[in-house]
Amino acid sequence: MERISVFHMLKIGVGPSSSHTLGPWRAAERWLAELSEAGQLDRVQYVKVHLYGSLAKTGHGHGTDIAVMMGLMGEDPETTDTSLINNKIAHIGTALTLPLGGKKLVVFSPDDVVFHTDIALPFHANGLRFVAYLDDNSTREDTYYSLGGGFIMKEGQHDTSAAKQVKLPYPTDTADEAMQHCATNNINLFEMIWANEQVWRPESEVRSGLLRIWNTMLECAYKGCHTDGTLPGGLNVTRRAPRIHRQLLGDKQPYRNAAEWLALIQDGTFRFKEVMNWVSCFALAVNEENAAFGRVVTAPTNGAAGVIPAVLLYYICLSDEEINDDDIIRFLCIAAEIGSYFKKGATISAAMGGCQAEIGVSAAMAAAALTACMGGTTPQTMMAAEIAMEHHLGMTCDPIGGLVQIPCIERNSMGAIKAINAANLALQGDPALSIVSLDSVVRTMWQTAQDMNHKYKETAEGGLAVNVSVGIAEC
Repeated sequence: MERISVFHMLKIGVGPSSSHTLGPWRAAERWLAELSEAGQLDRVQYVKVHLYGSLAKTGHGHGTDIAVMMGLMGEDPETTDTSLINNKIAHIGTALTLPLGGKKLVVFSPDDVVFHTDIALPFHANGLRFVAYLDDNSTREDTYYSLGGGFIMKEGQHDTSAAKQVKLPYPTDTADEAMQHCATNNINLFEMIWANEQVWRPESEVRSGLLRIWNTMLECAYKGCHTDGTLPGGLNVTRRAPRIHRQLLGDKQPYRNAAEWLALIQDGTFRFKEVMNWVSCFALAVNEENAAFGRVVTAPTNGAAGVIPAVLLYYICLSDEEINDDDIIRFLCIAAEIGSYFKKGATISAAMGGCQAEIGVSAAMAAAALTACMGGTTPQTMMAAEIAMEHHLGMTCDPIGGLVQIPCIERNSMGAIKAINAANLALQGDPALSIVSLDSVVRTMWQTAQDMNHKYKETAEGGLAVNVSVGIAEC
């Protein structure tokens, strides 16, 4: 299988969906690069984009059309000013032109992103096709697939998000292989991951990159806890994290930034109920930001982006442990490694596997990371991931209105609580007595995904999406 770095599993991007927003955005960027390499970018007169399958069925709610247009303009999801997205899209609708790659002005209307809700491409549920009309009346067409978690693949090629083939000291595709490496070489799971990661980039870059990911998570949670209002999309969902946050913090001393806020929470003493509410608050805050096209970390997806930050913040603020940057780096590395086993052995796309592929995987990642950081052995770490996923098996993806809001936002708080519970069970357990392995759960998840009716896979055609009658207003 292809090798996957920590940074393939944890990506900085823009909400609300990694498969429906970040993936199409990256596909548009890649298409621009290919046009440029072929000397065709300056020859483009007109562009159309066709969305298929789940991208078409829930693309409006997920902002797929917005993501595609941002990508075509040459904006990068890691660096773009998210406060200007609406203005940029509105300008396209008024001017009926688009600065392709940020340079060449071409004729374009938002209606040129076409939603084919009755057509699905055979390879994957998330398909999109770019068509460039060139100055000699010829066309160029390229098809891409958004595989979940921001991973993309061009039709006829390998996965382009993790395509770099590297020779790792401990190549690993399954939990069993990882445990064999650790036992044979007398190392723990983090040491194995760290050795592998040095092949991809220098140690200093790994550290700085992971701390940047952590700071993005922290800023997202901080912003989500301090931003009131109603989420976009027409469901009129009111943000809840700020109200919960005010109730929890009470009349604590003022703070000026996320770092001071974090220190203030760390210094507090909270009862069990308050700890539970803090975890939920963190998870809700991140995913309310995600739903509002904020900057989040795909972990492993945007729809499940709140689980890992919530559990990591629990570890930092509420676990009575002395935490430093090394501990945060360890947490993120182990979470990403566990996520890679699901990416390789099953799926992290709700359009392919339902919500078990998103919230379930993120809970498994968070549970494993917390277990290892709390002193658990490598077998206990795998046990925690297994417990967390085992109790998400079969979870459907049925977003009301195709929006990553109901039930998605609340599911992040549930996934975070389950992850903490799974870690505690594993830390008290004996993996030698465990009947179910992590690899068997990965296989079971994939089998369940294949058996699941397509209407429960991010189509808004089943479950809550059809049983809850909500009038969606104009965005």
